[in-house]
Amino acid sequence: MRTRLYSLDELDDIPGTKVFNAMRSRQAYHLHKFCMSLMDPANREAFRRDEHAYLDRFRMSPEQKQAVISRDFNQLIELGGNIYFLVKLSNTDGWSTQKAVGSMTGMTPDEYAAMMRAGGRPIEGNRSIKDGN
Repeated sequence: MRTRLYSLDELDDIPGTKVFNAMRSRQAYHLHKFCMSLMDPANREAFRRDEHAYLDRFRMSPEQKQAVISRDFNQLIELGGNIYFLVKLSNTDGWSTQKAVGSMTGMTPDEYAAMMRAGGRPIEGNRSIKDGN
């Protein structure tokens, strides 16, 4: 038997981080099926032609569908999405990964790149939600 050195609940204390686990995977199963469907050029074209009709092919929650329509990647992650699947949506829109990740921070792609080149986000305030540091 393997013993954990910490509770998995502690992972929820990391500001701005959603740990992808089995529960989140089940929550987003149909969202991920949609994302994977975008690997087929014909499906990408069908999605571009009528996003609402294409999304109705998948048993996603109304909140997941709205987040797709809005390209709200933070909300998609909140609703169980995994970035490795969600990047297929941003790629369908012709977005670079930098633009997609930048959109999650509220920064332009150039602002995001500059922040990363400068060393990324400061550690202060990004360690613990409950401890406020």
